[in-house]
Amino acid sequence: MTNLSFPAGLTAPESYDVESFYQGLVEHGLIMPVGVQGAFGRGEEFEKVVERFNQLVFEMAKADGAEVCTFPPVISRKLLEKVHYLDNFPHLCGSIHSFVGNDAAARKLSETAHAGQPWGDQLVETELVMTPTACYPVYPLFSGTLPPEGRLVTVMNWIFRHEPSPEPTRLQSFRMREIIRAGTLDQVMDWRDSWLERGVELLTSLGLPVDSDIANDPFFGRAGKILASGQRQAKLKFELLVPVISLQNKTAVASFNVHQDHFATMFDIRQADGSVGATACLGFGLERVVMALFRTHGFRIEDWPQSVRDRLWA
Repeated sequence: MTNLSFPAGLTAPESYDVESFYQGLVEHGLIMPVGVQGAFGRGEEFEKVVERFNQLVFEMAKADGAEVCTFPPVISRKLLEKVHYLDNFPHLCGSIHSFVGNDAAARKLSETAHAGQPWGDQLVETELVMTPTACYPVYPLFSGTLPPEGRLVTVMNWIFRHEPSPEPTRLQSFRMREIIRAGTLDQVMDWRDSWLERGVELLTSLGLPVDSDIANDPFFGRAGKILASGQRQAKLKFELLVPVISLQNKTAVASFNVHQDHFATMFDIRQADGSVGATACLGFGLERVVMALFRTHGFRIEDWPQSVRDRLWA
């Protein structure tokens, strides 16, 4: 872990309690409650910063030669099953169900809802689930033989993870700017490590006190503890951390991950010599980065350091 320090000329905010930060975001019109934990509307000023930060990362990815793809915020149920998401993260899954009944069933559904009773059992599962991570739709694109230089793709998508919380940075619905790399293991490892450094430099240029550390995915259950331990020991996942709701328990705003041949084996991603390839991905949580900026520099963009505003709106 690196030593946390604030950029020259900046000091830590006076407090980091969850409630005052949430109220500040609401009172300044940056977010708008919708009555469900982990979900809220975004105000115009909030979206201004989301748009500009997303563009900064997008421009860096394009300069690297990344292909640009866009996917809906849903994926097929079969893809979720193929990547074994329900084995590792069943607690985060969001399945899409719809009504397919007749008139009598529709009346029963309406009556049940008006009575304030649960009505989910009157729906049936569809072929779609909510997208749990922006990189999943990309791996099928890599199937087959990779060019010698590998492939690089960038996407931005809405993500759903069922983890309701009063903490404003822990969202059920949020956006990620991701970049996904396929190639040899050395190629993807070098790429991940290079981008980890670039990520620190980018966030530091925005006046954020950035810390990096080894991390693990939130695997489920007792078996998940073994997977998490192995992931840490192999240093497959790093996160960039910024104090947003706590100085001690900092918030992960970006992650940098090597999958080795995990997805390459699933999706038949091969190198020119026919051997199995490797993949890596990185993702910036757009809402979390923006919240870190408002936490660090204050709730009014016009009060932010000129250097930060110049970096975003150059």
